[in-house]
Amino acid sequence: MAKKKVPAMNTSSTADIAFLLLCYFLMTTTMGSQTGLSRRLPPMPDKDQKVEDQKVNRRNIIVVKINSSDRLLAGSEPIDVSQLKDKIKEFLTNPADNPNLPEKELQEINLIGNWPVSKGVISLQNDRGTSYQAYIAVQNELVKAVNELRDECSKQKFGKKFALLDEDQQAAVKKAVPQNISEAEPKDVGKKR
Repeated sequence: MAKKKVPAMNTSSTADIAFLLLCYFLMTTTMGSQTGLSRRLPPMPDKDQKVEDQKVNRRNIIVVKINSSDRLLAGSEPIDVSQLKDKIKEFLTNPADNPNLPEKELQEINLIGNWPVSKGVISLQNDRGTSYQAYIAVQNELVKAVNELRDECSKQKFGKKFALLDEDQQAAVKKAVPQNISEAEPKDVGKKR
């Protein structure tokens, strides 16, 4: 009996088509990319520059701590993240001239005139066990507080939001409402030495 020939399918072009489809999808799809915090680092100091110790008055610093359980302390009191923005705004503006809150220095600022500039510094400290979500949430609230103060200043002096100002006006508002956030190196609170 004669063997039957099984019909075969020519598949040489399917590999080419699969490769072309793969290339198409790789070029047209967008990959989800993690975005970090937008921070501009200060420029590198000159090699010949002398290092000076800056003394900061204790009342001009608020320490914001996040522990490994993601609990938040602002100053010496526990606080919820949702309350942090208002606490920082009160700290930086010191509306009642409280002697426990930061000093203000009257400065002549181009385009603005005399403005009481806060000497307040926000010191952010966290534990190595702090979750990334809690750290980002605290960072967002700190920046949001400064941005709202800048908006208030720009509306008062220029009649519009900070984002709508030109570069010179924005620079003036940044001098009037500086963003002084100091980050300490994370600590291993849970580890025994």
